[in-house]
Amino acid sequence: MITREPEVSERDLEQLCTFFRLLSDKTRLNILFRLAGGERNVTALCDEMSLPQPTVSHHLSLLRMSNIVGNRRNGKQVFYALNGRSESNEQSVLAFNVERYSVKVVVEERPG
Repeated sequence: MITREPEVSERDLEQLCTFFRLLSDKTRLNILFRLAGGERNVTALCDEMSLPQPTVSHHLSLLRMSNIVGNRRNGKQVFYALNGRSESNEQSVLAFNVERYSVKVVVEERPG
């Protein structure tokens, strides 16, 4: 769901396009859904996704530069988490704010 004000500036459109380009990649979406379950380090993400470390690190870097994920250091390890909020109830929700716009991705449970 995208909520928008009557006047949309070129800057707003460009930021939203950049955001949706980031979300258009299967690996980045997979990372976001895994981080919705809690923070992870690169090694855990690599293991869970069966991908090499440089690939996961590259995608995390793109998400971090766009302020979609954040990181914290604990000794030599770096843990990544969503900057967007995650709500857990009947549905999984990823919610992000892009300037004046709120973008939500809702994952509905499949029957069976």
